[in-house]
Amino acid sequence: MSYCSAIERMSPEDRKALHKNYHDNHYGFPIHDDNELFGRLVMEINQAGLSWETILKKEEGFRKAYDNFDIQKVAAYTEADRERLLNDPGIIRNKLKVNAAIENAKTIVELQNEFGSFEKWLEYHHPKTLPEWMKLFKKTFKFTGGEIVNEFLMSIGYLKGAHSEDCSIYKDVLKKKPLWLKGGL
Repeated sequence: MSYCSAIERMSPEDRKALHKNYHDNHYGFPIHDDNELFGRLVMEINQAGLSWETILKKEEGFRKAYDNFDIQKVAAYTEADRERLLNDPGIIRNKLKVNAAIENAKTIVELQNEFGSFEKWLEYHHPKTLPEWMKLFKKTFKFTGGEIVNEFLMSIGYLKGAHSEDCSIYKDVLKKKPLWLKGGL
């Protein structure tokens, strides 16, 4: 069952509303802000082994804990910041995931310096097959397995599949010209 159709069967209403907001307003839509791209990557990494619902419920906690996903600030985090994050009940307190967020921010700063932005780095490598993306992400970032890479790229419009073609939001996504429309594999 697709995410699109699963939402309609969800209950209670607050659970359905949480998923519907993400599905209707964020999932599959291109993101052009590097901090928001980083934020989505952090959230996808933190979802590993957990439900997406858990991550959606903690999104505001993540935003607060990681300075609204400000890449420059996160890249400059100290050991004291790592400890603060590992003690923050508003996020997932997993040492590997916390370390990945900080190290990946440092990597994105390097990519911004080389390519002008994280988005331009992604565009530079488009199009790729999922296995090619997985290999690139594994070489470039921490804690980025196949499912994380797939969901991250689908959620930001680089890979097709976020919405079924009969989903009412599918046409809205198309209007935003996701990169998968331009020769995506």
